[in-house]
Formats: sequence, structure tokens, C-alpha cells
Amino acid sequence: MARFKGSLVFMLIMCITILSACGGTGSESSEKPQENESSNDKAWEKIQDAGEIVVGTSGTLIASSYYDEDEKLTGYDVEIMREIGKRLGLDVSFEIMGIDSMLPAIKSGRIDMAANDIEITDKRKEEFNFSEPYKYSYTTMAVRKEDNSGIESLEDLEGKKAGGGATTIYSQIAEHYGAEVVTYGNAPNEAYLRDVDNGRTDVVINDYFLTKFGVAAFPDFDIHLHPTLKFHPTEQGVILPKDADRVTEEVNKALNEMREDGTLSELANQFYKEDASQKPEGEIEEIEGLDL
Repeated sequence: MARFKGSLVFMLIMCITILSACGGTGSESSEKPQENESSNDKAWEKIQDAGEIVVGTSGTLIASSYYDEDEKLTGYDVEIMREIGKRLGLDVSFEIMGIDSMLPAIKSGRIDMAANDIEITDKRKEEFNFSEPYKYSYTTMAVRKEDNSGIESLEDLEGKKAGGGATTIYSQIAEHYGAEVVTYGNAPNEAYLRDVDNGRTDVVINDYFLTKFGVAAFPDFDIHLHPTLKFHPTEQGVILPKDADRVTEEVNKALNEMREDGTLSELANQFYKEDASQKPEGEIEEIEGLDL
């Protein structure tokens, strides 16, 4: 019996030794869940369980997110999201809302992400995840043709009225230079641009591509793209909840495939008549002292 107990103790010691050795090997595997913790985040599980991605967008930005003549929601950002869904094997549905509502809707979980020509900034990255950029651009203005609304430099914005959304980067730029921002809800381009034409406002500061198409859509308005001002280079991407890393990885995977196979360039040329998926050429003025 004593011999049996001695053998049992010996076997237990051997088992502990073996388990300790396995722990050394297993310590690497135990790190894997930590490395892949983002791969199992709840945001991705929620999307997989639902079988769809819910995307916030405005439906009012010509060339980016708008309704065509057949009342179908389309645009560069919209079709990018549909293609991402296709490549991930998920349906895509869109929630129409103003830009001021999109970021709170992401935080509350009402939507999974937003795609609406949203600029990637350091300040926003503190609160949200972003995909890799799918659009590169810069900022310009829609002004009255007859006199450029009295604006020949950014400093001339002081005292002017600028139409824009309350929380957009473009409104922040206007305020930075002393303009009064006239805010709108989820209004179409026509409302913003008509007010420049009729003198209610003086300027709309916005993305080059969106401004170009917005102005072209309303030839009866006495407005044009400012002929000389090019400033604040930008990058646009999909905006997602903070720490939704697996979702971000999957979106980036699809975007990288689309860049490599030419889909991004095709969509950009389709909607913008230029390849907005590539960085623009030429000198673009940086804005100093703006906390974005």
C-alpha cells in the first residue's frame, strides 16, 4: 500500500511536470485569444448574427450619397458599401440621417457604421474607428460668380455667412476664419447652394468633388467653384464604433481587394469623373491652428 502511495505521488509529480511543460507551449496559444480578441468583438458578432450591415448615410450629397432620377439611393459611398457587403457575404441596409446624427447613432448602436464622405481626423479617431481611406480630396468653396462673394483668401471669410452642418469640419474651418455658420438639417445640396445664389449666405465650404457636382447640378444659380482656393487636403473613410476592430479589419480587407482589382477607381470615375481613390496632384494649402 505504501508502495502504491509512493507510485501515486510519483505519477502526480510527473503529471504536474508535464502540464508545466505544456503550459510553456500553451503560453503562446494562450496569447492568441488576446491577439485575436478584436476578432471576436461584439460588433462583429452582432453583424454576423443579423446577416447585414446597417449603414448611416444622408442621401443628399450628389455623387457621394443621393437618390437618382429613379429614386434609387446611390453614389460613390453607397456603392462602396454595397460592394463591401457583397464581398463579406452580408446584406447592407441604409439609415437616412443628417451628418449631425450619424456619430451619435454609431455610439448608441443604432447603426453599425456610416459612409457619407466623412473625413478622417485625429480628433475623431479618439472616439471612433476608421477604415483605410477610399477617397482623397481637398476643400474648396461654392461662391457667387460675379465677385467670388468677396472672398479671395481664407482670411476674407471673416464676417461672411457660410452654409453648413453644425458639426462638420467645413463649418469648423469657416468659424476658424471668423465666418458665421448658418446651419441646416439634412437638407439637399440645392438648399445650401440656392442660399448662396440669393444672398442669404455667401459661401459653402465643402469637399472639391461634392462642390463640383453640386454646382454643376444647378446651372441656373449664379454660383461657381472658387477658381483659386484649394486648401485642407482630406481623406475619407468608413467610420465605425471605437474598438470594433474585427469589423474594421473586415471592411479594410474588402477595401484593399477593391483597390487592387480596380473597383475603387471604377466607382470613383463613374461618380466623380475623376479617380478620387488616388491622392490629388498639385499644391494644396494646409490650415494652421485648427484642432481637427
